[in-house]
Amino acid sequence: MLSIGSFLASSVANISPLFALLTLVLVVAVLVSLVLVKFKQSLLLGYLLSGILIGNFGLLWFTGLDKGDPVILNFAEIGVVLLMFTLGIEFSLSEFKHLWRVALIGGGLQMTLTGGMVGLIATAMGFPVADSIVLGVAVALSSTAVAMKSFQDLGQQNNPGGRASLGIALFQDILVIVFFLVMPALYGQGEGSVASQVGIAMVKGGLFLAGAWLLGRYGLTPLLHAVARTRSRELFTLTVIGLCAGVAFAGGALDLSLALGAFAAGLVVSESIYSHRILSDILPFKDLFLAIFFISVGLLIDLSMVASDGVRILIGSALILLIKGGIAFAVFKWVKVPGRPSILAAASLASTGEFSIVLIGKAGGYRPFDQSVEQMLLICTAVTMAIVPTLMRNAGWFSKWLERKGVLKMHKLIPESMTPTKVIKEITDHAIICGYGPVGRSLNEALKRCGVDTLVMEQNSETVRSLKREGQPVLFADATHAEALDLAGIERARLVAFTFPAVNSTCVAVPLVRERNSGIYIFGRAKYPGEVTRLRELGVQVIHDERESAVAMVKAAVSSYQRADIDPEEVVSDTMEER
Repeated sequence: MLSIGSFLASSVANISPLFALLTLVLVVAVLVSLVLVKFKQSLLLGYLLSGILIGNFGLLWFTGLDKGDPVILNFAEIGVVLLMFTLGIEFSLSEFKHLWRVALIGGGLQMTLTGGMVGLIATAMGFPVADSIVLGVAVALSSTAVAMKSFQDLGQQNNPGGRASLGIALFQDILVIVFFLVMPALYGQGEGSVASQVGIAMVKGGLFLAGAWLLGRYGLTPLLHAVARTRSRELFTLTVIGLCAGVAFAGGALDLSLALGAFAAGLVVSESIYSHRILSDILPFKDLFLAIFFISVGLLIDLSMVASDGVRILIGSALILLIKGGIAFAVFKWVKVPGRPSILAAASLASTGEFSIVLIGKAGGYRPFDQSVEQMLLICTAVTMAIVPTLMRNAGWFSKWLERKGVLKMHKLIPESMTPTKVIKEITDHAIICGYGPVGRSLNEALKRCGVDTLVMEQNSETVRSLKREGQPVLFADATHAEALDLAGIERARLVAFTFPAVNSTCVAVPLVRERNSGIYIFGRAKYPGEVTRLRELGVQVIHDERESAVAMVKAAVSSYQRADIDPEEVVSDTMEER
């Protein structure tokens, strides 16, 4: 008779390890995250803890994999690729104009001071020069994912500290991609001098980015136009994923990096009319694989080392938070960011990040670090990333306490470069018009005459391009996507009007709108009485097409007889009441 263990082992053997891993990861992540949400902790911390539980308590047995299995590492790499793709999309040259001073000066100072200090310490401890440089850059990098998600959770995306943090995060992400290019030369993996190898790598990277831009301008953009005209959501999403994977693969095939390829793919579409639609389509995938990436980080953590070397880990984590936070705060003050936003931004950048781990792994392909060094950096990264959301939540009262003690100056005006420009993501008290047919066009023109800011959501690419040329805030997006509504600033809007008579789509979108803005005015169109009832049950103010047409026709017909004893308005009122 088979034992339970033998039965389970034979059952697991019949299941794909990839599917078994994905199932285990998702189930454990949901359970752990539900507990953490009750304590108002970051979901990213839940993902890290899920990986630690799976990797250190025998749960990987159910998948037939071990900690170092390539399947796990490949999952993590997909997460990084999609993260870099979304960062490329969000990297707007127009936005960079407002952040260049913080990004270039602030980011350069932060990376130089932090990386230089850590590199000198590593050299003094006996590390080779190449390893010291890699460690310096790895520790200087912060977690873009944790910082930006924490700003979103706090509702502080437009806080000057958030924009300052975004500027430095952009600089870090670009720098690490460039560093990937020069690493082979740093470790002497090519022919010729280090300077010549670095130069060749930089030229290759530049040519690749230029080629990606040309491909996007003359190849991919027309392709997206053709796909958009099909009005097929599935085909559009498939095209986006294919674009990301294809350009990333090209970067890897040219010995650059998948991360650089994915970033280039994002840049290709960052200034196109499709960028917001692509973001709304890709975000669920990015969140899924980013969760898998953080879980894979947790899988690599060895709890036995935490137990045996806990004091050194705590000291190392504390030093990272203090040194990085202190340097970031000094840099923000240097570029004239006020005190309170500087404290918040410094807290967001105080940890090491996901690319610190990727960088160490990449360097290990040339000359592996000692296992204890890798584990130390890995665990400190996990600890510091987990602490950042808590630091950010407490930055406000800490800033006020410093002001009362006279350490910080009282709140003062914010530099113009740190204030958001009045573009799509900054517009407030506006009207969101979904659909730009005859009804949407008339409503938009009428509201603008009344001095009301409007934002159009439209899925006809030709219409979107025309509106952009006219300077009208517009998104190429589907109003039934929660991410698209967030991009339109639904929580800040006064009203939303669904100007198309597609009631099923309106019924899908209305709960998403209410969830984000319970007090917003919602207008919708319906053709038939049954549709009117459905929309009214959702609290929508309905424009009934048949009724309005009937009113207009009755009034016109009665007026044509020009009888003195008949009042057309009265006839219309009586007729509609009877109906």
